[in-house]
Amino acid sequence: MRMGEDPPVEVWIADNLSAEAVIGIDSWCISVDSAQRYEQAFLKNNQTLFQLSSDLVDEVWKDRPPNDATPVIVHPVEFAGRSVAQKMKELREKLQHEKASGIIITALDEVAWLYNVRGNDVHYSPVVHSYAIVTLHGAFFYVDKRKVTTEVKNYMSESGIDIREYDMVQLDVSLLASGQLKGSAVNGSLHMEKDINVAEQSKIWIDSNSCCLALYSKLRPDQALMLQSPITLPKAVKNPMELTGLRKAHIRDGAAVVQYLAWLDNQMQENYGASGYFSEANGSQKKEHLEIKLTEVSVSDKLEAFRAEKEHFKGLSFPTISSVGPNAAIIHYSPEANTCAELDADKIYLCDSGAQYLDGTTDITRTVHFGKPSEHQKSCYTAVLKGHIALDAAVFPNGTTGHALDILARTPLWKSGLDYRHGTGHGIGSYLNVHEGPHLISFRPSARNVPLQASMTVTDEPGYYEDGNFGIRLENVLIVKEADTKFNFGEKGYLSFEHITWAPYQTKLINTALLTPAEIEWVNLYHSDCQKILESYLNVQEKEWLRKATEPITTS
Repeated sequence: MRMGEDPPVEVWIADNLSAEAVIGIDSWCISVDSAQRYEQAFLKNNQTLFQLSSDLVDEVWKDRPPNDATPVIVHPVEFAGRSVAQKMKELREKLQHEKASGIIITALDEVAWLYNVRGNDVHYSPVVHSYAIVTLHGAFFYVDKRKVTTEVKNYMSESGIDIREYDMVQLDVSLLASGQLKGSAVNGSLHMEKDINVAEQSKIWIDSNSCCLALYSKLRPDQALMLQSPITLPKAVKNPMELTGLRKAHIRDGAAVVQYLAWLDNQMQENYGASGYFSEANGSQKKEHLEIKLTEVSVSDKLEAFRAEKEHFKGLSFPTISSVGPNAAIIHYSPEANTCAELDADKIYLCDSGAQYLDGTTDITRTVHFGKPSEHQKSCYTAVLKGHIALDAAVFPNGTTGHALDILARTPLWKSGLDYRHGTGHGIGSYLNVHEGPHLISFRPSARNVPLQASMTVTDEPGYYEDGNFGIRLENVLIVKEADTKFNFGEKGYLSFEHITWAPYQTKLINTALLTPAEIEWVNLYHSDCQKILESYLNVQEKEWLRKATEPITTS
């Protein structure tokens, strides 16, 4: 079922179940927004949404492995850029402005960002299974206490945060709703939230897009203040220290990608008789007895090994999309060791990958060919590159959403009657989730699609995919910055982008005849910067490979 093409889950259920059917849900695993959308869809056939009192999966999964008690880790201010005290002060000001007495925070990355903690509870995302409640006078962190070290306990105490057992959150939400939630104030003295003037500030803030129905159900309907989380935007707008960290992380990450491409180029030539990254000579001759068989998984493991050598590396930010030929046409392809494809010198290779570093999260895609690409493949690659450049070079007024900019990346493809079925860009966390909102660049309008702001991060990743044949995608991470324009019409202020991803584009896949002089200049400047920025991280052979990969291009 493809989102945006096939019917949504709730519509399919409503159409395929009988009238007056009852649909059971686990209210811990469904958001308020989803539940309300489901209820609306079920009305037409008098169908009912029913909250189960127990998890049916738990009842049958008798041999379920216990949860690992991986420790909570304090994220130093030298990487976070702002203290918990600063973040809490701003959050409480927003609570007071909305006349709310407290907020329930359920999004794991928001809890991690607010309290400056990280963990290892979710693959590829350094978050902790936890909840948070913040009131005007108290703060609570709900977590498996086995994960809490002495350092974290002292840190939380100094920050005025009470640590509670994970499963106490439901009871405490009920207490919060009735003004009975007790906690230690910042000065260590006990405080009861019922001291708050309930008539003045009785609202409890929840983000209905992320808050689960189970906790929402503990509030009176008139008590819930349902607005976008006040943490979402401050988390998305990076502070100067986070931006510095992201830039540094992307330089080290770019060096790893260059090392990988240079290694892969050598391996493809030696073992598969490929013409290589730079040559377009016809034909390839694979060795009969390969010393090293290159598969989508084995080569992605090598890329991870290059990254693992870099400072502050903590792991990958998502499973690497290492894809050959027709597999590259599957947008979110996930190779498995036992079934993945072997590399092929005569097919396109697309690699979408990223890493988690203490100072930033990365996401990069490059598409290459180690043999002789067809003219059609070159023209498609060039159209994708033109859209990639157009978005990178955009200048736009404050108040512009990503939806308005999306067309820039698609126009070169549209001119040939081509397109792609995914968004063009998403936010990137600061040693957090690789996909971060609330902003995005997409052809789909969104009620929550906020305007881009200076110091946000966003990816630039147009693509083109031919089912059963090949796929192309190019992706950089951008920082939104203030633009230096000659004029300032409407006193709005204007914005532009700074790219922080560094790895070359394969020039043999570019049909330079299709590029404008400005686009050629952009590629040459990017490649020149790429060489200067990365060369200190490379050995002699890798430097020479990068020098060749970044040689200036000219019009054919």
